[in-house]
Parts: sequence; structure tokens; C-alpha cells
Amino acid sequence: MTEDHDDRQMNEFGFETRSIHAGAAPDPATGARNTPIYQTTSYVFDDVDHAASLFNLQTFGFIYSRLTNPTVAVLEERVASLEGGRAACAAGSGHAAQFLAFFSLLSPGDEFLVSKNLYGGSITQLGVSFKRLGWNAIFVDGTDPENFRRAMTPGCKAIFLEPLANPGGVVIDVETVAAIAHEAGIPLICDNTMATPYLWQPIQWGADIVIHSTTKFLSGHGTSMGGVVVESGKFDWNQNDKFPTMTQPDPAYHGLTFYETFGDFGFTMKARAVALRDFGPAMAPMNAFMTITGIETLPLRMDRHVANAQKVAEFLEDHPAVDWVSYAGLSSSPYRDLAEKYLPKGAGSVFTFGLKGGFDAGVRFVEACQLLSHLANVGDTRSLILHPASTTHRQLTDDQREAAGAGPEVMRISVGLETADDIIRDLDQALCA
Repeated sequence: MTEDHDDRQMNEFGFETRSIHAGAAPDPATGARNTPIYQTTSYVFDDVDHAASLFNLQTFGFIYSRLTNPTVAVLEERVASLEGGRAACAAGSGHAAQFLAFFSLLSPGDEFLVSKNLYGGSITQLGVSFKRLGWNAIFVDGTDPENFRRAMTPGCKAIFLEPLANPGGVVIDVETVAAIAHEAGIPLICDNTMATPYLWQPIQWGADIVIHSTTKFLSGHGTSMGGVVVESGKFDWNQNDKFPTMTQPDPAYHGLTFYETFGDFGFTMKARAVALRDFGPAMAPMNAFMTITGIETLPLRMDRHVANAQKVAEFLEDHPAVDWVSYAGLSSSPYRDLAEKYLPKGAGSVFTFGLKGGFDAGVRFVEACQLLSHLANVGDTRSLILHPASTTHRQLTDDQREAAGAGPEVMRISVGLETADDIIRDLDQALCA
């Protein structure tokens, strides 16, 4: 388990080395160099006392694969290391990871601030489904950090944002927003799926909790669903009375207090031992194995992703059928300065552009693409194209789609690892069609 292992020595190594080695070691039983797939539901206890200590959270170990699994544990430790975090808890999807994080923080009636520049599914989850649980999202325009300060209420328990937003290529000033969150005594939660820790590590800029849909770039090959929550270990949950779930005795564990007992990985323990245990969105060992394998090549893949994306964005910006391109790597982008500060290795490979023909042109365009796949995913080795207004953002109102950067003319592209000229050639023929 991540919580039981001090990985400081590994964190002295470079990012590429940690992408391959963090959390893993040769299997002690067989000598297998790759992390085995522990396809098992449960684990034998040494004796009754050992079982009791595990269930009481007095010792670390494996109980049942809804809670802990050796393959999943390697993934958790690796992502925590790459993000510069203290500990992590994996889940069955990115949405499941978001649920674990918010359930561990909020009580009915609580509020939290959310940047409008989000993946459409997150807007629905946070703004509609969470509301049924009594968790109330307050959406603000995150491109101006002061909007978070203006919208702050006494009942706010967190700020949530995507540092590099999906799908619009918007870059948020995380350092400034983190300062506003900490002035209010609440954590900043960042969904870092689009940037990955290779391009941006929000914890270095003040974020307290980082979430990933590991389905995307971390897995990298469109094969495996998953999500993960990483905590920085730096947030003081005792600084105010806003977080009783962390600072008050928990009746589920005979009055154990998670922050007092586990300190800088108390939030991860809460997410695992309560939210993951009781709601059960566990990551499958096979998916963890595939994601671990994907992460080993994350630095190489991201270098190619961003190099291709830059070339594609420049081509689209000059195309007569394209009205605009929103990519922070372009000199014309209003987010260029923030990208240079936070994303020196590249501005990611997912961005949007607008077609002059509007909604109908968008439909025709995606149907004309041949090399690019028309589907609802990003972060694949393959280049992917999507018309958000007719797919991922379809359930939103027109105003919500506009606010999220997914208007009727908007196309989202996830630039893959193919030869850049081939990607451009396919885009050109589809635009001409």
C-alpha cells in the first residue's frame, strides 16, 4: 500500500526512471521482473490477531481486492511518486475517483467552487448528480482566479478545476487559485488528466489533491478504464472545523480519527477505508497492470503527442475552413503566457477548433475523417476527433456548452502518435469534403 511505504529515496530519481520503477520490485516469490497481475479477490491471514489488526487499520496489508490489491498498489504508488504526492487511492474510473474524493470531504448541504471549463461529464456529475447527495457546486469562470474569491461562501469546502481544461485548451492559473483556496482554509482539487504529471505537477503549485482518469494518457492505449486520487500530504485538516470527516471520530472504525491517526496520508486512508469500502468502485487488477505498463512510456509518448499537436494546431490555424483554434501552444492563444509558466514541455495534445460552417459542418467533418477515429476518448496513441455538441456535451444546455468551450461549431481533437503529415493530410481532406 502507498500509505505504508516511504518512497523518498525513489523520489530522488528522475521522472523517466520513476515512470518505470516507482512502486515496483521483482516478485519475491518467482523473481518475475514485471509486476504480476494478482487476479484474486482475497488474501489469507496469518492468524486471528493479524486479521483483526488489518480490519482495525492498525497494520497495513491486503484484505480484499475491493480495498487493496498488490497490482493496484503498485499503480497507486507510482502515480503518487510522479505527481509529487504522499499517497494515492485508485478507482474503477475517473468519475469514481472524483466521487471518492468528494465523499471523503463533503457532508449534505456543503458547497464547493468549480471552474466552468471542464469535461462535460464532470459538469453533469458535479452539478447534477452530486446535487442529489446534497453537495452543491457553484460554477465560476476559472480563467479569472478572482472569481473564486468573489464566489466564496462560508459553506465552501473545496475548489475544483482542470488546470489544462478538456476540451478547450484553457490554462488556469493554479498558483493564484491555490492561494485563494488556502486563504479560505479549503483544499484545491485538480483534475490533471489532460496535462499528466509529465507536463504539469499541480502539487508543486499549491494543489492539495490531484485526480486522474487513468483511462486517458496514463494508460495511453485506449485499453483500460481507471481513476486515481493523489493527496499532497501538505493540507492541514485541523486548521478549522470544516472537515469533521477527517478530524472527528469515525463511528465506522470505533471512533478512529483519520487525520490524527494517519497524518499526512489521512485523506487517502479515509477515501480507501470508507468511500472505496462502502461504495466499491475498485480498479480491476488487469486494468492496473495495463496502466502500469502504459506509464512506463508516458514521457516518450507525451513528447510525441505535444510535438504532433503543435504542428496540427499551426496547420488548422491557417486553414480557410477553420474559424479559430484554441491551443495554448500557439502565439495567438490568450493562455500562451500561462502555458509557458506551467507547461514548458508542451501544451498537451487535446484542443479545440471552430469550423466556419457551425454544427452541420462539424457533423460532416467527423464523418469525413478516415485516419482519425470518431469516438469519445482522449489520450490514445491514435488521433481521435469528436464533435462535443453532439456527443460528450449533448446533455448540457446551450449556455453550459458555450461556457465549457463546446459550442455548435467546436471540434475536439486528441492528437496521437502517428506521422504528423498523415494526421494533417486526413484533416485537410475532411475539411475540404
